[in-house]
Amino acid sequence: MAFKKILVAIDRSPQADAIFEQALDMAQNLGSSLLIFHGLHPESDVRTDYLIGVGTLGDLGLYGQTRRRQQAHLQKRIADIHNWLQGYCQDAIIQGIPADLMYRIGEPGPEICEAARNYQVDLIVMGRRGLQGLSEMVLGSVSNYVVHHAPCAVLIVQEKESITGGIESSQS
Repeated sequence: MAFKKILVAIDRSPQADAIFEQALDMAQNLGSSLLIFHGLHPESDVRTDYLIGVGTLGDLGLYGQTRRRQQAHLQKRIADIHNWLQGYCQDAIIQGIPADLMYRIGEPGPEICEAARNYQVDLIVMGRRGLQGLSEMVLGSVSNYVVHHAPCAVLIVQEKESITGGIESSQS
């Protein structure tokens, strides 16, 4: 099977560089293009739901002010994400690999699968955080979701762990 379009899904984890390097190597070897993707989880720093229905004009002003702060914070996060992804994109282009970037606000798993469908990618390359048991059940697993819902092949880049369970280091 030829992988002409590769979506590499990265987050801000320490593993992001290794995931990108794996996708970059594959793209070089296969003559593929890259779509560098980040799913921006919707989160609010300040709860505003308790303000709805309070009933005074002053409360409406407070609600509006809080929403404007949230929007400003979200716009800053989007700009930061764009600049961060642009760095990866430039690295690929410098190495002669056609690359584009994309970010979406939403639950990362469904957003990755939707992007893969819309851009008709042949392969998704992503990592996993290694959550197990109760942590995985409570927090969910983006990689598990993608493996079960992706419209294409999925490559999971594992963290290298030592026998003791810690992250392997390359010190000599």
